[in-house]
Amino acid sequence: MVGAGIYALIGAGNALWLSFLIGAIVAVFTGFSYAELSSLFPKDAGEYIYTEHSLGKKIAFITGYYVIIGAIISAAAVSIGFAGYLSNFISLNNIYIAIILIVFLSLINWLGIKESMILNIIFTVLAVLGLLIVVSFLPGHFGEIDYFEMPNGIFGVFNAASLIFFAFIGFEAVVKLSEETKNPKKNIPLSLMLSLIITAVLYVLVAVASISVLGWEKLSVSKAPLADVASVAFGSNAFLILSIIALLSTSGTVLVILITTSRMLYGMGHEFKSKLLSKVCERARTPYVAILIVMILSSSFVFLNDIRIVASITNFTVFSTFIIVNLAAIILRYKEPKIKRVFKIPLNIGRFPILSLLGILTCLFMLYNIDKIAILWSIALLLLGFVIYWIIERIAINRKPYKG
Repeated sequence: MVGAGIYALIGAGNALWLSFLIGAIVAVFTGFSYAELSSLFPKDAGEYIYTEHSLGKKIAFITGYYVIIGAIISAAAVSIGFAGYLSNFISLNNIYIAIILIVFLSLINWLGIKESMILNIIFTVLAVLGLLIVVSFLPGHFGEIDYFEMPNGIFGVFNAASLIFFAFIGFEAVVKLSEETKNPKKNIPLSLMLSLIITAVLYVLVAVASISVLGWEKLSVSKAPLADVASVAFGSNAFLILSIIALLSTSGTVLVILITTSRMLYGMGHEFKSKLLSKVCERARTPYVAILIVMILSSSFVFLNDIRIVASITNFTVFSTFIIVNLAAIILRYKEPKIKRVFKIPLNIGRFPILSLLGILTCLFMLYNIDKIAILWSIALLLLGFVIYWIIERIAINRKPYKG
């Protein structure tokens, strides 16, 4: 989560801290549904499994497809953010920079999960350190502006929240590593909730510090927003330090997206008994075909070269998926009431989880505020998903049984 939107999209609009707070609340509602479902079905295919048990295989495929395509676009968006920071130091086309990053991190993904996670832990520590540096600027500048000033009104704040939500995407990715996690029924829900709480507090503080130091107008046009904040507060050396941290943190985000998405694709391939997608490298024990496909598709979306549009498309796919996940949590309360739930969503009326309903309603509201061009792109990708499912069904009719 840390390293994506917070470093690349913090200039999204006015009353920035409130937009982050709204995004956090929306994420928490759905986070509870993910936590309960992951304790029921600790599988790498995540959303596909939840939906299959609640809404059937066809909707499950479309949901899994949308998760994968959304994550692939997300990797492209964060890579563009990485390129925005690096372009301050080298004169190379942003598209080339982003593609090189995706290819390099895909290679690390192929080398092994342990190596990838060690590198990601380093990136994450540095990312959080960078945000704490920004928060440290707050005491000297707090109170210098009106934190409730809204030139575009409350709807402008909601529009910004719909875009800024990109910074929270990632908490759900942990479910896609369930089969590589010790005691997943306990540890996956715990990590989901802790990640949301920690990042929500950190993001709101960073947003308040950023608008206090630099102002939202300058943030909204900056290619390296947090580095510019550091430059104003501490000078050019701070700009360099924050830029380096931003480069490393966005790299870590792309790496995790590539890892979890390739596992999701592998998990769905195994569910659909695909020999190709189920292939695993004997030495590294990684799904190399899935890794290659994710790398190629992520690189292709880089050519859109507009982080706001790409992030908005990602958010549309994510909000749509979250609606399905919340619905799955509600349905399974009645369809599978006797299954033991290691983690259970709080605030219920009988079996009905109130927070899951709030998750659905808030996600629908956020969808309403997304850029219209992004919505058209997202609908086109959804229709493509139905076409792919139809093709797979036709192939399955004539396919020999596969023993995976």
